[in-house]
Amino acid sequence: MKYASLRENNFDLLRLLLSIIVLLVHSYNLSGALVLKPLDDFLSSELAVRAFFVISGFLIFKSFDQSRSMYSYFSRRFRRIYPAYFSIIILFSIVGWFFTDLDFNNYFSSEWLRYLLSNLAFLNFLHPNLPGLFADNAITAVNGALWTLKIEVLFYLTVPLIVKIMQRFGCWQTMLFIYCLSMLYRYGIEYYGLKLHFSAYQELIRQLPGQLVYFISGAALYYYYGLFKRYAYYFLTLAVICLLWKNGMALIEPAAVAIGVIYFCCLLKPLGNFCKYGDLSYGVYIIHFPVIQLLVQYNFYQSHPILSLLSTLILVLLLAFITWHLIEKQFLRHSSHYFKFSQS
Repeated sequence: MKYASLRENNFDLLRLLLSIIVLLVHSYNLSGALVLKPLDDFLSSELAVRAFFVISGFLIFKSFDQSRSMYSYFSRRFRRIYPAYFSIIILFSIVGWFFTDLDFNNYFSSEWLRYLLSNLAFLNFLHPNLPGLFADNAITAVNGALWTLKIEVLFYLTVPLIVKIMQRFGCWQTMLFIYCLSMLYRYGIEYYGLKLHFSAYQELIRQLPGQLVYFISGAALYYYYGLFKRYAYYFLTLAVICLLWKNGMALIEPAAVAIGVIYFCCLLKPLGNFCKYGDLSYGVYIIHFPVIQLLVQYNFYQSHPILSLLSTLILVLLLAFITWHLIEKQFLRHSSHYFKFSQS
């Protein structure tokens, strides 16, 4: 598939907007400041995460197709996601000591080590807390946004297998089967969760089998981009109807989200060259949660919610900018479009 250069689309813009939406919603969720409740009422961090998965499906299959070898593919994925992730986990695990009442030995304990090892392995759910940090916050996790990263990594690992299956059984047949299997998992977990009064069923739906439907929807639009582009207005109309009539067309909601996302990214006129400043979206996403938690711990959100929100946004964007230039960019290959267009 011939596809326009990244300079000619809105992927960077949309990812930045999505990460900021997650930040805004989490500001209310973590602080409970009532003046910020409209952020939760009118924005959806859940929808933003789904859109992220759609973008991943589209771009990761593209990356795999353009990779010279399996090593090249996995090397690209590792370079893009792990250096910044590793740095943020290490940084906040060390800096956290300055914001607790624990002494050195009680903080840097076996519990600290378990946190470090679990999170570095993307197993954040095993040990989300650091000793004495955010213990009085409504939510005590250090970085609750990182749950999506393990799913993203599993996506990366499944792509070569999915491509192999597509080569054996056909492209659309394989993707339709995966879509239906993922939806079956979602409905099955929800049905038995409600029937058995299992309160954690929604958490299970958010895991890989349930999120795979968004990933594969993005992949389908990559492989059939020509068809999508030819009938884009019809697809978009159907997607809008589906998203407005949620209960009536829930089965195709993931496909509708994917249509809206890829239409915005690929078919709308490019809204600025966001490559010029780098991709700050990843930094915003992996940094914002502990920054909000720190401000909540010291009651800034409770006493000055609007000012705290603005301070969070500015501080996180600044840290994301620094992270991009000092860490993320250093691990990218010079063939990356971020190098090519950074001076344009």
